[in-house]
Amino acid sequence: MTIKDLSVQTGYSVGTISRVLNNHPNVSDKARKVILEAAEACGFQLNTNAQQLKQQRSQNILVLVKGSSNQLFGSLVEAIQRRVAGSPFHLVVDYMDEDNNEVLRALQLCREKKPLGLLFLGGNKSNFLADFDRIDVPCVLVTSDGSELPFRNLSSVCCNEDLAVKDTIEHLIQLGHRRIGIIGGHRERSDTAQRRFEGCQAAFRAHDIPFNPELDYASTRFSYLGGYRAAQLLFSRGLNYTAIFCMADVMAMGAIRALTDSGLRVPEDVSVVGFDGLPIGEFIVPRLATVSQDIETLAQRSIELLRQSFDTDLDPIHEVIPAQIQWKESARPV
Repeated sequence: MTIKDLSVQTGYSVGTISRVLNNHPNVSDKARKVILEAAEACGFQLNTNAQQLKQQRSQNILVLVKGSSNQLFGSLVEAIQRRVAGSPFHLVVDYMDEDNNEVLRALQLCREKKPLGLLFLGGNKSNFLADFDRIDVPCVLVTSDGSELPFRNLSSVCCNEDLAVKDTIEHLIQLGHRRIGIIGGHRERSDTAQRRFEGCQAAFRAHDIPFNPELDYASTRFSYLGGYRAAQLLFSRGLNYTAIFCMADVMAMGAIRALTDSGLRVPEDVSVVGFDGLPIGEFIVPRLATVSQDIETLAQRSIELLRQSFDTDLDPIHEVIPAQIQWKESARPV
C-alpha cells in the first residue's frame, strides 16, 4: 500500500494525504478523518527511511527552463532567485533545449533532486498530457496557460498573449499595413507559438486580410539567429512585406539585422514588432516596438502559488496577467 493507493481509495490528492500522515496543519478535519481511517484499515505504515531522505532534500525548488537562448526566461530566473533569496528554499535551475521534452526531464530530476516543487518555464501541452501524471509534487507552469490540463497539482501563470498579439496586428493594420509577415516558433512543438499564431490569424480574419501560413509565416527557434534567418526566408519570397511581427524580441532583433544587411531600413521600409519587452530593446537602433510581459509579476505569482501549495490543499490556480503593447521607433505608418 502506497500514498498513491490511498489517494485512489480516498479521492484526496497525494499532497493532502502526505500532510495528514506527517501531521501537518491546513487540512480539513473531514479529510484527516477519512485518510487516517483508510490508512488504519489497510495497515498502512509510513516509510520513515524514505521520509527522512525526503526531508533531507525537501527544500529544493526546481526551475526547469525550456530554451537556453530565450532571454525572457533568463530574466525570469533572475527575478525568481531574488524572491527565493533569504527563504528556507534552495533553487535548482536546469536549462534544456527548447525542442526537448520538459516533463520527461522533470521526472528524471525529481528522482535525482527530490524537489519540494517545480516551476516549468515554458511547456508543451502534449508532453504534459502524456506523462505529467507521474509527477506528484506541486508545480506551476510559468508563461504558458495550464487551465485546460486536468492535473490537481499544476497551477499556471501567463499573460494574455493571444489577445495581445491580436491587438498588435490590428494596430499595424490601422497604421496602413496589409502585407504583414510573421516570424514565430515551431507550432507543433510550442504551445506559445501556437497561441500567438492564433492571435495573428484572428486579427487577419477580423479585417478580411489574406494570410497564407505557407508563405507568410516563417518558423524558427526563439533566438537572434533564428530571427535573422527567418527574415531572410520571408523576403526571399518576393512578397514585399511592409511589416513583420516576431513572436519574441530576440527574433525581432535578429530580423532587424537581416533587413539592414539586405539594404532595407527599419521602420522606413519595413516595420518590426517583437514580443516580451526585454530591456535590451530600449538600446538598439531603432528602439524596438514590442508586447511587454510583466516579468516581476510573473516571478512573484509563480513563487507565491507554489509556496501556497506546500501547506494548503488548494485546487490549481490559473492566472492571466495583462501584457502591454509598447509602440516605439521600429514601427510606423505605411
